[in-house]
Amino acid sequence: MSATTLQLEKLTCPSCMQKITTTIDEMNGVERTKILFDASKARVYFDEAIVSPKEIMDKIEEIGYAAEEIK
Repeated sequence: MSATTLQLEKLTCPSCMQKITTTIDEMNGVERTKILFDASKARVYFDEAIVSPKEIMDKIEEIGYAAEEIK
C-alpha cells in the first residue's frame, strides 16, 4: 500500500470535500482517502500496482477541481 498527499484548490464547502472523497474512493486500487478541509489537502492510500497518483489527480480534475502532488 502506498500513500500520497495532494494539494487541492481551496475547498469552500463540505459538499466539495464529500464529492472529491467519494470520487476517489470509488476508483479501483484506492483503499481510502482522508481530506483535511481547512488545509485543502487529501491523503490518499492506494495500491500502486493498480492506480497511480497521476490517475488520481486526473480523476479529481475531471470533476472540476485542481490537484497537485506534494513531494
